[in-house]
Amino acid sequence: MNTTTTVTSLRPVWREVLAVSYLALENSVAGVRDDQWDNATPCSEWTVTQVVQHAAGDQLAYAKMLGVGNGPAYDPFSPSGAVDGTAAELVKDAVEQTAAAWATVADDTETVPTPLPHGDLPTPVAAVMCALDAAVHAWDIAIATGRPSPLDDELAGHLLAAARGIVEPLRQWGAYAPVVETAGGPSSTPVVDDLLRYLGRTPR
Repeated sequence: MNTTTTVTSLRPVWREVLAVSYLALENSVAGVRDDQWDNATPCSEWTVTQVVQHAAGDQLAYAKMLGVGNGPAYDPFSPSGAVDGTAAELVKDAVEQTAAAWATVADDTETVPTPLPHGDLPTPVAAVMCALDAAVHAWDIAIATGRPSPLDDELAGHLLAAARGIVEPLRQWGAYAPVVETAGGPSSTPVVDDLLRYLGRTPR
């Protein structure tokens, strides 16, 4: 990853990328029917409910690192599949806390702490990685429940820019599956597909 180029490209857009990704997550959760919470998802070991718990927990972890809230009350990587209250409420609270946390970060802040093993990252990269977590799990939920993808090529391009280089060391902990190769090569596929394959998912 060319850090300087990535930071420069993401600095003007990171707040918008966060907002769009949060909306995608909330909309995907809102679209789940009562009979779909136990559906299998592209996260092969988790149901829809467990993906929701994981996604909310990750957002709360970012918020805590930025000084807002106490973080998740459970391990996001071992979701129970049982939610107190509703999934929509869980996600709404998580998104509101994390959005409030990012609102405290000034535009000229060079780096911020993250819950990732990397520790502090350049602010635009950290923010878009936080957005990536929300957006890709919004996609997982949408696909698992028969809804359209919430991702478009513009959003995916920003997410992929942050992910390249950052995601690689996370694979060893199982946070992301290996890259899904395509015979045509990334240049011959939509950016959304490139992003999903890079994150270990099979498009459509």
